[in-house]
Amino acid sequence: MKAVTLKEIGKPLEIIEKDKPQPGEGEVLVQVKAAALNHRDVWIQKGQYASIKVPAVPGSDGAGVVVETGEGVDDSWLGKEVIIDPATNWGDNPRAQGRDFKILGMPQEGTFAEYVKVPATNLYGKPEHLSFEEAAAVPLGGVTAYRALFTRCNLQEGERVLVTGAGGGVALFAVQFAVAAGAEVWVTSGAEEKVERAKLLGAKGGVNYKTEDWGKKLKEQAGGFDVMIDSAGGEGFAQLVRLANPGARIGIYGRTAGTIPSLNPAEIFWKQISINGSTMGTAQDFADMVQFISDKTLKPVIDKVFPLEEAERAFRRMDEGQQFGKIVLKLD
Repeated sequence: MKAVTLKEIGKPLEIIEKDKPQPGEGEVLVQVKAAALNHRDVWIQKGQYASIKVPAVPGSDGAGVVVETGEGVDDSWLGKEVIIDPATNWGDNPRAQGRDFKILGMPQEGTFAEYVKVPATNLYGKPEHLSFEEAAAVPLGGVTAYRALFTRCNLQEGERVLVTGAGGGVALFAVQFAVAAGAEVWVTSGAEEKVERAKLLGAKGGVNYKTEDWGKKLKEQAGGFDVMIDSAGGEGFAQLVRLANPGARIGIYGRTAGTIPSLNPAEIFWKQISINGSTMGTAQDFADMVQFISDKTLKPVIDKVFPLEEAERAFRRMDEGQQFGKIVLKLD
């Protein structure tokens, strides 16, 4: 089979021929029809991730058709169109992942190949209204946004939500999910064009976080917020605390702007603000997320689709940060 392979840290990806994986007990073999990129994949290529082992087949997101089942797996899976939950070994505590938690694509071989083997328990039927490309865009970004919004921040209908960094895959899922749940949604972005495109998804408005006093401008436009979903951290995080309504919940799932230099504890405790870290999600989060997408007939935002052979070009597009939505690899 063809597989995208990272042979050395910091080097371009290569397409190689390798043996098709064989499913073991409790596993299935999925013929991958489409796979999607995450920033995690680029960080692995750059060596900015823990416990990297090369050569490696990257890729966490994928959708395809089950073509072979291992021992102990019901043959009714054969021929089913599925999306793959990339998380394994979450552990027994639904509040946080355990030490054995892993994500497909490192250290296990990932979805950027014609075939991938996964536990049968990680399969979910592809929502009928989604193409393979759209379904492949869902897993990691979708479950991260779903858990941050609903499991960690307990979003309720009618609340006012701020999503930072609109343009990235997780942020756009958060926008779509919050709008579908009946919230009033606002965004920040580093580009005015991305704010305008977020409005087309149902956001009421937003500001460019590169402008001076962006927090003050947002406060004048929208007032305070009940739920805020952030992927950046950094100096801007203090603005979120100032924008928080009493009893607000902040969900943070990334640190693209680096560490948070200073916060005023009085602002946090006096307004009874909850700051909730969030990473990926449990199997229940994933199942609920897929059901939510099916019930609301939501479609993920696709930035661009590349053939598998152009994976390196796809990685560079993500690295440049110009995308709006998910970057997808399509397999023949």
